[in-house]
Amino acid sequence: MISVCLVDDQTLVRQGIRSLLELTDDIRVAAECGDGASAVETIPQVKPDVVLLDLRMPGMSGLDVLNALAARNQLPPTIILTTFDDDQLVLAGLKAGARGYLLKDVSLDQLVEAVKTVAAGGSLVAPVVTQRLLAGVGRIQNQFSSLDQPDPLTERETEILRLMAGGYSNKEIANSLGVAEGTVKNHVSNILSKLGVRDRTRAVLKALELGIV
Repeated sequence: MISVCLVDDQTLVRQGIRSLLELTDDIRVAAECGDGASAVETIPQVKPDVVLLDLRMPGMSGLDVLNALAARNQLPPTIILTTFDDDQLVLAGLKAGARGYLLKDVSLDQLVEAVKTVAAGGSLVAPVVTQRLLAGVGRIQNQFSSLDQPDPLTERETEILRLMAGGYSNKEIANSLGVAEGTVKNHVSNILSKLGVRDRTRAVLKALELGIV
């Protein structure tokens, strides 16, 4: 059973997501928070497997929540819930440690798949939002503390990185390239090392800002 904490200042949004998740057999809502301050207090106590986090909240924002929990090493796998006008906030949220993001009008199947993916240690992106980030990423100042000039990627690593940027999982990349999933995992590990980042989400963002993909 995957436990989820919902963080959103809009009651209707929380109720809607809870109603969707209650239709599943293997996901349960362990806690709900209507503001950032209660989220920072509740999440370390409840220790959910996944957090669904709104970024735009009065007082303590979702970004503040991410930064506060990450600073204490208490940030569970987190999915940002976003709208179409949150591009720069989403990018900041991903840099702060979120594993991915979804649009708030997400379907049940997409929501369930996202929760399971992140709970299993993966990351995710919503393709529609990705395209908007790609369009605007050049306007956003690079805030990475990693290597300014990463080691050159091989042709295969660049190919895999492009598929990662499209939101594909290791299994999907392996099927697309006709190789073993373990081979893809090794390539992803090399990509993270060369780019000087700790997860695939940051690898994609770093590559976008450096113009690698």
